[in-house]
Amino acid sequence: MALQWMILSWVVAAEAAVAVLVTLPSPRLIKSRIVALASLLLQPLTGVLPFAGFQLLDLHWKNEHRLICAGDVCTTDERIRYEKSIFKAQRNVILCVSACLLYWCIYRVCKYHKEIKELEEVEKRLKEQ
Repeated sequence: MALQWMILSWVVAAEAAVAVLVTLPSPRLIKSRIVALASLLLQPLTGVLPFAGFQLLDLHWKNEHRLICAGDVCTTDERIRYEKSIFKAQRNVILCVSACLLYWCIYRVCKYHKEIKELEEVEKRLKEQ
């Protein structure tokens, strides 16, 4: 079970690195190359979205069917185990949501960069005429 969360955490770290590279100010030539590389990476990374969505559904199902440990019914060990599972579930939800948000941010920045480039080309053509 931990392998899927480790993979998702590595994907989120890679997406965060790409998001930082895409949003950092840099010379035009370098920026266009970085955005082109990020655009190429976006298509294979689309698989992260259904994976994260499935993990969110799995977390929701587990949360709905989790045994509640409250009151004097539980021992301290059971209560600690219950709280740890709640904290892990919350961490995993944050991980899934951040994977989706980072993907969306990278997609939008790449799209904006392409639109700006197209508008600059149109402006350049109009100035030449």
